Amino acid sequence: MATSAEKKELVDQLKGPHYYRVMVNGYGAETSYMYITEDEFNFWSKHTEEHGDSAAINYIMGAEDRNPAEVNDDEDLEVTVPRNAMFMHDPDDEEAGGYNWFEPREEFDHTWGATYDEAYVEIDKVDSAEYGAKYIETIVDREEFGVYINEVSERNSDADNDIWCEPTEVDHDYGNKYPEKGRYICQVISAEKGTFFETVLETPGLFDETKLKWMIAEAPNGEDLIYGAEYDGEEVYNDGGDTTGKGYYVYFYKQEY
Repeated sequence: MATSAEKKELVDQLKGPHYYRVMVNGYGAETSYMYITEDEFNFWSKHTEEHGDSAAINYIMGAEDRNPAEVNDDEDLEVTVPRNAMFMHDPDDEEAGGYNWFEPREEFDHTWGATYDEAYVEIDKVDSAEYGAKYIETIVDREEFGVYINEVSERNSDADNDIWCEPTEVDHDYGNKYPEKGRYICQVISAEKGTFFETVLETPGLFDETKLKWMIAEAPNGEDLIYGAEYDGEEVYNDGGDTTGKGYYVYFYKQEY
């Protein structure tokens, strides 16, 4: 039987506040989705299929600094781009430079986040909410995101708990992220590696894994992204990621569904 001193020590250990650093690391991307015309699609889809996406990337990344007449002066372009294929430029303005890749003229969705299948969860107990707080102990040691989700579900299978939450707070500023069937799409990807989500939770009691829920949604290309989290019913503020760019990629496709 526990002594009074042992009981007091246990109470002191349980009562808060407690602090937990939650991080989602791994691979993900910042991605721009834009509408293009059939002429633009026909030119670029054929060229990328035959030669890869380097010319398309060079056109997209250099568009802001060139008006339509200057596009084909780019020594790295390796292709002559007809005017009706210059989707990064205003079709009615022959003098203006193009748009930058992350704010193009016909963008309908823009996403940023860790990819569900390539993300890892780390949770450490720390001694405060301050930057550089002292590490106390590991709660979750860099587990694959999907594995972690499944383990929590299995451990709490009898509880009335859902570790998923609808991404109702995720803003898609450009409207419906699922375009109509038959629309032509250009998808520009800046692949990233690093930390996509980091926060310090302050809890009145010890960390409860069933209270940590994740905002996961399908991007326009069908990929599941981790947008954020909530704890005990409250959305958790993401203190910001620290990622490194690993390269650019571009895809052209026709919406089939």
